Amino acid sequence: MTKKKEKYYNIASLEKGMKVLELLAQKSALTVSDTARYLGLNRASSHRFLAHLKDLGYVEKDDSNRYQLTLKMLTLGNKAAQRFKIRGVASRYMQGLFDTFRESVNLGYLNGLEILHLDKINSVEILRIDTPMGDSAPAYCTALGKAILSQMSDEELNNYFSHVQLKPYGPNTILTKKQLRQDLKDTRTRGYALDNEELSPGLTCVGAPIFDHTTRARYAISISGPTSRMTMDRIDEMQEELRRICAKLSSIMGLELN
Repeated sequence: MTKKKEKYYNIASLEKGMKVLELLAQKSALTVSDTARYLGLNRASSHRFLAHLKDLGYVEKDDSNRYQLTLKMLTLGNKAAQRFKIRGVASRYMQGLFDTFRESVNLGYLNGLEILHLDKINSVEILRIDTPMGDSAPAYCTALGKAILSQMSDEELNNYFSHVQLKPYGPNTILTKKQLRQDLKDTRTRGYALDNEELSPGLTCVGAPIFDHTTRARYAISISGPTSRMTMDRIDEMQEELRRICAKLSSIMGLELN
């Protein structure tokens, strides 16, 4: 094997190994055959990747011969999360929003085409929708994502649209780029984003952006709850307080986090 082919083989193997880890993060536990089917691999390749990840300590096999992630992945995730200083700064403000509205409060970061949940406070209500910290979702159908996308330059937004594929997630997901562009324009004008069952049926969220010292929207905070509780009057109260809090955090980021 030439050095060029060997390099390509190693990169391809690494990519497939990462896809196995991402799949296990979504599906919790899978057999060798399940993994092969989901990723379009043959059974031998699936077994090889899982066995190697097991040797490295990233996956383990249960009594049913299913593979699942180990806590080593959690350690890596926590290490990565530590570089986001915004979490420590925003925590007390998020707690204040939770104390006022008693709904889930979320902190997000735009990671490529998706929103990554950096932190959250879950509602204590019986009827609630929980999104674990570290989970991601398409930016175009979340209040967190649209709050950040709405502040992009034309060049940045054109680049985003050249890569994203709009797919339905909830009953009101925006599925045309023309309509999404208008929605982002409206979001920018009013200063907050709204997800009205765009990501999931029965879930409504309102979010606002947080700017850094370069006036770039890096993060966003949202409040989410069942649509039945998220009335327009309540959303209006939430967005007003959200915008105030995010403006405060933007000021702090400009002073302390640059």
